[in-house]
Amino acid sequence: MSAAPDKKPILILTAVVALLAAGLLTYSQTIAFAWDEGFHLLTAQLIQSGKRPYLDFVFPQTPLNAYWNAAWMSIFGATWRATHAVAALMTALAVWLASGFVLSRFPKPGWRLACSLTCALLIGLSVQVFDFGTIAQAYGFCLFLIVAAFRAAVASVHRSNVWLAAAAGFLASAAAASSLLTAPVAPVLLIWILISNRAGSRLAKAAAFAASVLIAFLPVIWLFAEGARQVFFNVIEYNFRYRQVNWEGAVPHNLEVLTSWIDSWQALLLGLLAIAGLLFLAVRSDWDRSLRAEFYLCGWLVLALGLHVSTAAPTFERYYLLLAPFLAILAAAGLYALGSRLFRPDRPWRSVALVSVLFALPLAKSLYESRDDFNWKDAENLAAIVDQVTPRPAPLLADELIYFLTRHPPPSGMELADSHKLGFLPAATLKLLHIVPQAELDRRVKAGDFQTIQTCGENAHALTLDLPRLYKKQKPYEDCTVFWDYTR
Repeated sequence: MSAAPDKKPILILTAVVALLAAGLLTYSQTIAFAWDEGFHLLTAQLIQSGKRPYLDFVFPQTPLNAYWNAAWMSIFGATWRATHAVAALMTALAVWLASGFVLSRFPKPGWRLACSLTCALLIGLSVQVFDFGTIAQAYGFCLFLIVAAFRAAVASVHRSNVWLAAAAGFLASAAAASSLLTAPVAPVLLIWILISNRAGSRLAKAAAFAASVLIAFLPVIWLFAEGARQVFFNVIEYNFRYRQVNWEGAVPHNLEVLTSWIDSWQALLLGLLAIAGLLFLAVRSDWDRSLRAEFYLCGWLVLALGLHVSTAAPTFERYYLLLAPFLAILAAAGLYALGSRLFRPDRPWRSVALVSVLFALPLAKSLYESRDDFNWKDAENLAAIVDQVTPRPAPLLADELIYFLTRHPPPSGMELADSHKLGFLPAATLKLLHIVPQAELDRRVKAGDFQTIQTCGENAHALTLDLPRLYKKQKPYEDCTVFWDYTR
């Protein structure tokens, strides 16, 4: 009679991931904040009110994450807390799936649990993952989707049926339908399935994969049928032609981002361990060929995603967090390759402890330094000031997050502040896309069309239009100011 499988490693890994999830969830409800997420939350709120992205307002993103947020708001209320909690849990699930892959597939029993825990910690303690995998933008949702797609793709090549291939296609394309930053995942997985397939029909799996891609993009297809020009502009044209308008330093900025890993101990450690893992697999490993192919797939995903996000104009360091799960899986192999030689081969825990400490220290430093940064509590205080001086339905000009918090519907064309820079487009196109040019917005401000104006930082309206002269009253809060009572 065979012995029952040892469940202890699974329980230990699950407990560690649960602790990471608790940390991510706590951070999501306290410190986690990004100015850009106000636009995503406002979009979800507008969808709840019956408006359609692209057709009723500018939304230069794929829409699935906005509908995802809107769905959770319908259940728990239109608050940032609900979307933050869901994002944190999705990030934790991504950590669990990636580390679970290492636990189930790592061929060295004595190192299996150690390497899976290392994988979990390298993802879950990442500063970028902590900062952006816990907010309303698509990062947390996409992390879960691309790791789940990877797991489904790996399993599909050993099954004769097509369902896992279809699941991989749906999950990968759902990630792309949430953020185009993940667009390379689907083609990489499809090519890998076709090359590595060991059971069943390759063509049937490819067909199932492709069909599921269409299912994930049904919201885009439906909106495209309603307004092809608007959807094409928002999803394709804006991102490839207009993102860097008025961004004179886009190229130097990208170069700075591409070299920023030099100043990041976490990026250096993760990258070096991943490279060590790839070298070990290619040169020194006696692992089964099919198993090495699964780890090589992580390398291909890192390469494809890395090249893709590096060409965004402009790109940002947070985009690279999408590589973290696949780098961490490779880093687990690298930890084994180095640790089994530097320390005793049967004692993996010194290596795990050393890497964990080196990775945790930058996170602790980041958390300490960001403790007094502007966050959602400050935004709510600012929104309360705006609410006090802005009777409804008086017109309000504000940041997207203030529209969201006050539930004050933005005037048409004010849903995305960044869209005002596109005033050079033909008038008919601006009208179709619901874009208000900056010159027209300035004219409205000078004419007193807004009861209240809220600005933060070095806002062009406050600097060039001299808002203190135009409005009798103002109230500062942090780096922001609320103006009201226009001088007639």
